[in-house]
This record gives sequence, structure tokens and C-alpha cells, in this order.
Amino acid sequence: MDVDLPYRVGRRSITGMDAPRKSISPTPGQIALAEKLARGETFMADDVVTLSVDRYVDETRHDAEKKLLEGMATPLVPSTLLAEPGSALAHDDSGRALLITRDQHGKARIFANACAHRGTRLLDAGDVVEGRKIACPYHAWVYNLEGALVGFPRPDAFPGLCKDDHGLVEYGAAEQGGLIWFSPDTQADFAVAQQLADDFDAIGLGEMRFFQRGTHRIAANWKLVIDAFLESYHVKRLHQGSIGEFFADGMATADCIGRHQRFAVGRVDYDRKIDPTDWSQLRETVTLTYHIFPNGVLVLSPDYCNVMMVHPGKDARSCRAENFMLVPVDTDTSLFSDKWERSWQLLDKGTFGGEDFRAAALCQQGIDSGVRKEMIIGRLEAGITQFHDQLDELLQARS
Repeated sequence: MDVDLPYRVGRRSITGMDAPRKSISPTPGQIALAEKLARGETFMADDVVTLSVDRYVDETRHDAEKKLLEGMATPLVPSTLLAEPGSALAHDDSGRALLITRDQHGKARIFANACAHRGTRLLDAGDVVEGRKIACPYHAWVYNLEGALVGFPRPDAFPGLCKDDHGLVEYGAAEQGGLIWFSPDTQADFAVAQQLADDFDAIGLGEMRFFQRGTHRIAANWKLVIDAFLESYHVKRLHQGSIGEFFADGMATADCIGRHQRFAVGRVDYDRKIDPTDWSQLRETVTLTYHIFPNGVLVLSPDYCNVMMVHPGKDARSCRAENFMLVPVDTDTSLFSDKWERSWQLLDKGTFGGEDFRAAALCQQGIDSGVRKEMIIGRLEAGITQFHDQLDELLQARS
């Protein structure tokens, strides 16, 4: 039996990414939002509206949303989390026990994390492992990274068993714009992933270096977490002790790419004259934020990027948020790692964990008190209405 049992666990080099990336200008859509912002235009709804709070507490609706997401193509992890061919990762935050691999040809694949023999979990730790094959820890059945069963001990104990018929259960996977997308259907349509590819390629998402990853368990409905990234009205107030000083008050422009939303949020000097085709100037004055429908968020800061996936919990009042920080590949890590670590602590533990996620949990507590049947959505919070309208439309189509 040809078996490679040893794995290397930890940080990886990034194949093909050691040289500085070719300069790519912002897309016309990204430039247009920045120019609107510079002219003082702001994304505002025509009217104040209300949303029923039932959508955050109703368990029947929550189950319907989970089934909807489980049947859709959804973003799972950044591509650079598995930078090298010959790498694999156990992933559970979506609610499924998944095994993500990058095979020897560089193709991203997603399997059920269960051995064909007795159903044993193949990989357990959340770190990336490297090696050409994966061996079950129970009886050492061995699979390659394409999911094929390639060997097992004592074949005389399994007369007539054909290895070709007992590979791993494979799911649908696609890689676009620096993200690995998942679907339980191997024939899924991943057109929604392609819609954002030009913007994310312009950002250079797939060429960034993975820096840190954190998972948060939040006592709130998953949509309350997404809502926080669909409006800038809260930034100067909720984030006054962290990042609020860096942003103008409620200055943001927005548009849609399919069901996805794209925002340009104004920093304090958003109206400074810049060349919007130059990334370094654009990122100093504008923070681009994307709602990757239905459950993803990307926030582009001046010198790093955060990608977040928010997964519904078992009940309507819980969820998990998985936050990834990516940094430029063409910089000296020894010079910038301390700065990036401070930024990671500020955002993951402070701005996101201590403020956005805490606010979502407090919102859930207030809703659970039962004293309010509706919430008020102001004109600066139109992105929330857009998100819920899209979700309601899809739920109604399935009912």
C-alpha cells in the first residue's frame, strides 16, 4: 500500500505568489462609486421603512433559510487559505463536516469529511495540512486529494471490494475571484460567484497571503450580523472607541452586482482629490465593502482585507462568523507582521468581536423581550432592506 502518512501543519509558502503581482486598476464600477462619493453623493432610501422582527426569531422561517442556503452556492473560504497544491483542511462552520482540498493539479475540491469504511472523520484539526494523501486515523484507509480511495490494510479482509466504488462523497466546488464556493450539488450553477470575480480579481484577493483566521459564536440570528455590514450609520457611534475616527459620518455610495451589494464607505478625507484608478490612493480615502449574497462580507482596508462568512446556527438565535485576514503578498512579512497583528487584534477582537457582534447579540436580546414587533430602518440603512427583500423573494419562490 502506497501511503504518505506524514503531514506538515502550519504556515505555507504561496506557490506562484512570491513575485509582486501585476498591477490591476480598479474596475469601472469601483471607480464610479468612488467618484460619486467624492462628489458628496450618499446612498439613501427614499423613505423610512419597518421590518417585522419575526424574521429574527421564527424557527420555521429559520429552518427555511437554512434549507435555502444549503441548496445554494455560497462562499466558504478564501482561496489563499489553501495556497499550495497538496493541501487539505477540515471545515465545520457551515454546519456540515467538510473536507476542503487543493489537489496536485491545483484544483479546489470539497468532500464530506467521512471515511467510506466506518464513517470516521478523516481530518479533525482546523489547521491546513500538507501531503499527497489523507489516511483515516482509525483503520488507515487512504485517499488522494481527488477523493479516490487508493489503499487500505489487509485487503484479504474485504474480498471483492473495488476501490473505485468507495471514494469520498464529493460536493460542488468552484473557485472564482479568490474565493472557494460550496454547493451540496456537484452540478450547481456557480454564476453568482462569477459575478464578483472581476472586482475581486482587481483587488487581487486570490494573490493575497493568508494571515489570521478566527471563529466567533454569536448569540444572535445570522441576519443581524450581516445587517451590521449593510449600513454605515452606526460607524461613528458604535465604533467610536476603535475605528470611528477614521470615517466620515454616514458617507457611503452603493450599487448591486446581481444579488450582491457593493459599498464605497467614505473615510475622513473621502473628498480629497485623488486618482481613483490608483489603488493606493483609492484605498486611503474609500473602504470598499461587499455583501457576498447571502452570507459573506468583504471589507477592503488600506493595507489588508477581511473576508467573513456568517453561518446560521441550529436555532434562530445563534450563528457562527468566520473571519479571515489577508495581507499583500509582495511585502516583507518581517517588517509588517507586528502592524498586521495589531490590526487583527483591533478588528477581530475589538471592532468585529467586541462591537459589531456584541451589538447583534444585544439586538437579539431586545427583540426576544417581545416589546417591539417591528424595527425601524432609516434612509441610511437601505442596504438592509435590499438584503431582506432579496431573501424574502427567494423564500417565497421556494414555498
